[in-house]
Amino acid sequence: MRSLMKYLHPFFGYIAVTLSIKFIASIVELFIPLILATIIDDIVPTGDVRAIFLWGGMMALCAVTALVGNVVANRMAAKSSGSITEHIRHDLFYKISFLSARQLDRFTIPSAVSRLTTDTYNVNQMLARMQRLGVRGPILLVGGIIITMIMDAGLTMVLLLTLPVIAVLVYAVTKKGIPLYTKQQGVLDRMVRVVQENITGARVIKALSKSSYERARYDRVNNDLADVEQHAGNVMAITNPGSTLILNLGLTLVVAVGAFRLNAGLTSSGVIIAFLNYFTIILNAMLGITRIFVLCSKGEASAKRIAEVLRTPQDLTVEPADEKESEVPDEPPAHIVFDHVCFSYEKVKANVKDLSFSLNRGQTLGIIGATGSGKSTIINLLMRFYDVDSGCILIDGKDIRTIESTALQKKFGVVFQNDFLFADTIEENIRYFRALSREEIADAAQAAQAQEFIDTVGMDYGVLARGNNLSGGQKQRLLIARALAAKPEILILDDASSALDYKTDAVLRRELSRRHFGTTSIIVAQRISSIKGADMILVLENGSVIGCGTHNTLMKTCAVYQEIAESQMGEGAHTDA
Repeated sequence: MRSLMKYLHPFFGYIAVTLSIKFIASIVELFIPLILATIIDDIVPTGDVRAIFLWGGMMALCAVTALVGNVVANRMAAKSSGSITEHIRHDLFYKISFLSARQLDRFTIPSAVSRLTTDTYNVNQMLARMQRLGVRGPILLVGGIIITMIMDAGLTMVLLLTLPVIAVLVYAVTKKGIPLYTKQQGVLDRMVRVVQENITGARVIKALSKSSYERARYDRVNNDLADVEQHAGNVMAITNPGSTLILNLGLTLVVAVGAFRLNAGLTSSGVIIAFLNYFTIILNAMLGITRIFVLCSKGEASAKRIAEVLRTPQDLTVEPADEKESEVPDEPPAHIVFDHVCFSYEKVKANVKDLSFSLNRGQTLGIIGATGSGKSTIINLLMRFYDVDSGCILIDGKDIRTIESTALQKKFGVVFQNDFLFADTIEENIRYFRALSREEIADAAQAAQAQEFIDTVGMDYGVLARGNNLSGGQKQRLLIARALAAKPEILILDDASSALDYKTDAVLRRELSRRHFGTTSIIVAQRISSIKGADMILVLENGSVIGCGTHNTLMKTCAVYQEIAESQMGEGAHTDA
């Protein structure tokens, strides 16, 4: 909860006004039964109709004042809680956006979505109800007890006997409820993940006739969530009926004791009627307070999950440059250098082992290997989504850990293996919120071999989310155009031409060599033809380099490369690139 204070601080004045209005409305509401008792005991016996209307008007005025005050305060509470939640959600989204890949792996994307939506909603409800009931409930409770104590101390003592029992009940239920709501949010994370996977992979699921399997998987996690919700609900549901039972037993005692005191002449009928009204007010106040505890249980569990992300320290910080790096070299360094790089995602088994190579500016590196051999890991390390475990990666002679993240990212144009298009025009998908002219976008589309189909539909053609109204080849060409549009120093294509036909792939490679000859390129591919003309080709197996050189060199020295080439290209594999 302490983590929320910085978001509450700018709204302290506004919240203070809200609580003040609530306070006044609650105090005014407390006078209504007291006025009723005065009318019954003091005014009605006199037969003064004018006085009855006067005091009745005062009751009506108090009721209207309380109503208007509560409505105004409730609207103000909704506004302030909404604004506070907006700031929390903004900061949470910003923090998630800049988490390192390792940190996001730890939290998981479904959990991040759940924290941004359900958890912030629970915090919003907690803040709103705290302002709406957090003052009114205690004021009506304490004020009602004080007034009834003044009116009849004996009857009030009967009421007070019930409060400690209710307090113990609320404390016990709340203590057990918070862990249950935390567990509930964890199961909700799993459910979001399953739904996300089903929506993203809907076509694959249908194509493989796995709809029944996925429905069963969803049913399992849905049942788990329902069980946890039911358990938490059953625990928290004890509060309201338990409090009501205790207070109603107290009310029964009040009526019984009041009847004896009335017969004995120790109290009046007006006091008894007023006392029953106050008892109802106190009952509702207690129920309101118990509802606050339920909402606070949810809100606190969600606030902890939000704070866990917000308090996550910044990862992949910029390290100070080594003094040797600051010295001007006698000759220009290689553009990209991997120097004995080792890395493991889980710190158990190495995903990349003792990887070393260098590329001069304008050269092309091809990477090929079986699935899981470490191809995409090299890209992740070069772009510093993860830090190496040992060794170092240099760009222009500088360790990438010493380069500010924005400056590092601007060096790259990249198409990932599972990249995305968003719901907008073709032009905006290529521009991607960068200050690029229409001519630069057209030039990138031409180089990516996308201009032909763009001329057919136009730059303003609306692309559906994830490019669902485009073919696989069209999507890949748009993504390559996006990567080329800002004229990057380093172009990374991670299996980015797998959906292109051989002719288009060949023309694309020729255009890249002609239009972007000064760009250092790294091409991860499954097809030999995509990397055959590269200046250097790495053949990976289980994170280790088992072959390095040009196509012709590898055809003579690397059996694995020979096998791949012959299976894909037949006898043509032995011809020069």
